[in-house]
Amino acid sequence: MPRNSTGKWVARAAATGGGRTYRGQRPVNWYAGLIVIIILGLSSVLFARYEYQHPKKSASVAPTVGTHWFAGITLDQCGTVLPTLPASSDTKALGMTTTGNGVIDISPTTSSEAGVHATLGQFTAGYPQMVLTSSAFEYPSKKLLTSGEKCPKGTPDAGKVGHVEVAYWSNTDPETKRVSVADPIGLKLGSNSLVSAGFVPKGTTLPRPPQTTITGVLVASSGASTTTTTAPATSTTTTPAGSTTTSSTPSTTTPKTTTSTTQ
Repeated sequence: MPRNSTGKWVARAAATGGGRTYRGQRPVNWYAGLIVIIILGLSSVLFARYEYQHPKKSASVAPTVGTHWFAGITLDQCGTVLPTLPASSDTKALGMTTTGNGVIDISPTTSSEAGVHATLGQFTAGYPQMVLTSSAFEYPSKKLLTSGEKCPKGTPDAGKVGHVEVAYWSNTDPETKRVSVADPIGLKLGSNSLVSAGFVPKGTTLPRPPQTTITGVLVASSGASTTTTTAPATSTTTTPAGSTTTSSTPSTTTPKTTTSTTQ
């Protein structure tokens, strides 16, 4: 074929987008890519619209840092109700302390003490010589008892096999349902909640904390325990010898009364 004819054929093929075979093929990949782009675009628009109409609320789990909650606790060892725990010596122990009247003060100061970390285990871990797990119980200055061990002599349940029992009430309302706790370490304490724990024989139902403890929780929660009454101050003035003191008390002058007697 002459060179001029070949050049004309190539120019014609380039102008028409290739030969007949090339023009007969459909650009499947190009159309597929276009469809994917359209789908992704629509999905982005729909997702953005949904997020705009349904904004997420970033709610933190209570108690948050700075919260001041209170809970009540009572302890039992083989039928003997133990004295309330003495007041915490370290008032900043893990954000949980006790004032010595059976009331737990829940006051997280860091995120590691707040929210789901505000547990009974956090309190016992911060209280010296106290152990309370699913299988071990120790009251300060008393023997460590483990599940399957017999109650010690001198207790009402002496000789009986005991285990750790923990009961929980979510608030102080007398109608609140009692809940048996299998894992006291992970028990999250609530505001005005109550806990009864101890080492007792199987089948023992621990009662709610005594009314004195419940009252202590309610008083602390209401803030009444922090309310003080201050009597008005009385100022005393000391007058040096030889000086004159002027009283600020207003004087009252009684007008003279003249009585006329007619004879």
